[in-house]
Amino acid sequence: MEKVHDESTVERIREEYSRIAERGGIAEQGECCAGTGSCSPQFGYDSGEIEALPDGADMGLGCGAPVGALELQPGETVLDLGSGGGIDVFLAAGQVGPEGRVIGIDMTPSMLALARKNAGEGGYDNVEFREGRLEALPVDDASIDAVTSNCVINLVPDKQAVYREIARVLRPGGRVIVSDIVVERPLPESLLREMNEANCVVTAILRERYLDVIRDAGLGEPEVLRDIDYLAAAGWGDRESMNEESRALLDRAGVDYEQIRDTVHSITVRAFKK
Repeated sequence: MEKVHDESTVERIREEYSRIAERGGIAEQGECCAGTGSCSPQFGYDSGEIEALPDGADMGLGCGAPVGALELQPGETVLDLGSGGGIDVFLAAGQVGPEGRVIGIDMTPSMLALARKNAGEGGYDNVEFREGRLEALPVDDASIDAVTSNCVINLVPDKQAVYREIARVLRPGGRVIVSDIVVERPLPESLLREMNEANCVVTAILRERYLDVIRDAGLGEPEVLRDIDYLAAAGWGDRESMNEESRALLDRAGVDYEQIRDTVHSITVRAFKK
């Protein structure tokens, strides 16, 4: 059975990401996905592209590189859900060009302030950032060509509402490509209790349930483009490779490493608006 989360979960996530933004987009070890020793490795980003972005745009909190799979065209309108410091907004902005437009949505005012500062420093004239919840997007119906999100929808308790909103704002034939965290089987409750509630694993759901949410929203059949063993990629490949703090987390939870091996995955998924 999936763990039930309420509005208090959302508020704690907002507070956690506010702290990260107020430090200029620098995430500390305990804030990394799964509580791993290193904040999300660069899952597919081109290092040259990242280096060209404003400082603070890449906060190391993603679990994929979905923008590259969108195959954006000049003049398109793109929506980034949970835009944070703006990394995917800025990458998309370069691809759609001056005739295109990229909108970032985030629920955290301090994140929006950081993203707008980054946009100004980078001279991005074709982007904007709006405050809003992903379950109720401040975006017009059928106004978006492509939607993306990077390791954010997994944090939202009501994922069904998010994907219904994605279907609402996409134009017919539009596409959504997101990178997100799913689990192959339920993680031990004792481990989840030890983790920060803003951790992307705590609110993650089973893979097949996640894909069903996309189908139920009225989008086409979801296609998994990329599938990564997240824990292994982030330094939890085995107990010996973990740092001392990570091993202590398992010990406090009374969890043997074999219980979580190959359990948490980062998937990049694509679906089209019917």
